[in-house]
Amino acid sequence: MSAEVVVGDFELTMTELRTVARYVVASAEEVLPHFEDTHPQDRRPRAAIDAAWELIDGSARTNLQRVASLDAHRAARAATTEIAKLAARCAGDAASAAYLHPIAKATQLGHVLRAPASAARITELLANGDLEVGAREIERAAGRASSLLLDVVPRYPRVAKGTSRVSRLMSDLDARLRDSPVGGRSTQET
Repeated sequence: MSAEVVVGDFELTMTELRTVARYVVASAEEVLPHFEDTHPQDRRPRAAIDAAWELIDGSARTNLQRVASLDAHRAARAATTEIAKLAARCAGDAASAAYLHPIAKATQLGHVLRAPASAARITELLANGDLEVGAREIERAAGRASSLLLDVVPRYPRVAKGTSRVSRLMSDLDARLRDSPVGGRSTQET
């Protein structure tokens, strides 16, 4: 079997992992300024996004993505506002997307869905808690999913609707990615 395929309960190719990382990094890059404006000296989330781009641009998965992800999540825990915490977590999720495992557990979809859901939550917070703004952001995130990403998501069980707002947004995004017709979606694969 090629080194380009990761095997578990099913197979994931490096192309698919790069597609997932590209999808997640798009959300992280959009919200990173909210972290950097609050914590301008903390480069850990930016480093996580840079590590994600190394994978997306063709480098092998390395410990760089793992370490950068953990560092960005530490930055999230240290952040002083909810928006900054969510933005740093998005960056950590971008780097950790490299380590999406082909294990049929819904928790694995956190590597794919949590960053766009967290970005949607940020838009709600910036709009004084307007949930409709978050719903529109979830629609936008679903609309930028490539056909390859739409092929990866259904390999995992559905995400349960949890109690936090981010987990509910993740569940909504999961449903849109699975249940919406593919027509009209981006077909960009990389």
